[in-house]
Amino acid sequence: MKIALIGYGKMGKMIEQIALDRGHEIVSIIDIDNQQDFDSPAFASADVAIEFTAPQAAYGNYLKAWSKGVKVVSGSTGWMKEHGDEVRKACSEEGKTLFWASNFSIGVAIFSAVNRYLAKIMNQFPQYDVEMEETHHVHKLDHPSGTAITLAEEIVENIDRKEAWKEDTTDKKYLRVDHIRRGEVPGIHTIRYDSDADLITITHDAHSRKGFALGAVLAAEYSKDHQGLLTISDMFKF
Repeated sequence: MKIALIGYGKMGKMIEQIALDRGHEIVSIIDIDNQQDFDSPAFASADVAIEFTAPQAAYGNYLKAWSKGVKVVSGSTGWMKEHGDEVRKACSEEGKTLFWASNFSIGVAIFSAVNRYLAKIMNQFPQYDVEMEETHHVHKLDHPSGTAITLAEEIVENIDRKEAWKEDTTDKKYLRVDHIRRGEVPGIHTIRYDSDADLITITHDAHSRKGFALGAVLAAEYSKDHQGLLTISDMFKF
């Protein structure tokens, strides 16, 4: 498969190595200093572009890739509130393809499935209050993480006594989500259900970014033969 990379930071370089190890060809690498390469024949030859950039750049990158007939896999967050409707229309009515996830880790996909199932069970037991904590490296400026937001939304969807999620809240009608920034932590997400009798905790602790990068390449392989607005639940039927 021919893959283009949009964004060539630590994640882009790791995706490149995993894609090559899996027998794929990297036909184009686009970073901030060579945006003109979106118009190159090499980029247009790609089956899929894997995009990890900044929130303010992501939607524009999708449009540039789609204009060349290239499908997109993206892990960029922060664009959906402003451009979600346009993306959904492009994928449902205009034949474009975007595979988007806040986290491509296979382990996080499994963790998310456990999170949803546990929340459904806990909806029956109001004596348990639930809260979440996420920890990342000091270079991560946004909070909470996109993964934490996705996990929090899953909990709120399944637990009737929680109206929404919030940071720094003591109001029990909200799911409290805390964040910690320290060292070079790739990502830890912990969900706690606490009662007077006991504490139930589930945690996903990433050892490195390698799991995220592998998941992005798997998503590209899946997207090559599928169309529309895709996500992890399409690829993994948990």
